[in-house]
Amino acid sequence: MIDLGLTKLAVIGVVALVVIGPEKLPKVARMAGTLYGRAQRYLNEVKSEVSREIEMEELRNLQKEVQDAAQTIKADVENSISRNMAEVEGAFSDTPAIDASSSAYDHSPFSYVTTDDVARKAREFRRKKLVRNSAIPNWYKQRHGGKLHVTSGAARVARFRPRGSTNSSFY
Repeated sequence: MIDLGLTKLAVIGVVALVVIGPEKLPKVARMAGTLYGRAQRYLNEVKSEVSREIEMEELRNLQKEVQDAAQTIKADVENSISRNMAEVEGAFSDTPAIDASSSAYDHSPFSYVTTDDVARKAREFRRKKLVRNSAIPNWYKQRHGGKLHVTSGAARVARFRPRGSTNSSFY
């Protein structure tokens, strides 16, 4: 701001004392101080409002960039999904999907899948699932009294309740 040294302040004070007079000088000095304080507060408010506006504009630009990036990612994902769905449908119907986007994917593993491969994979999956789910054979469970299926809590209570007592009182 303004470079005011001690000598400059002294000169301003002497000139104000001569021009204004010693009686009115304290009132004028107080008024000048309050006006100076108001001006500083006003300038600080303006600076903070300008900085807030700049930050809001930066946030709007950032939001717009993020939305644009999200739209491009969404479009890429949708294109990829539609292309992959066309390849899978072509593999299941034994006719490869022919369009402009599939020319780059002629060497994909989906273009050579046959129904025999699908049936073999299904058999392997069923066999592995059977091995996973039946670790203990049913004949062994029957012979040694193991659980054959899941029973509810009420069914277990009914199974082990004494047959002779029909009194349902708890007290």
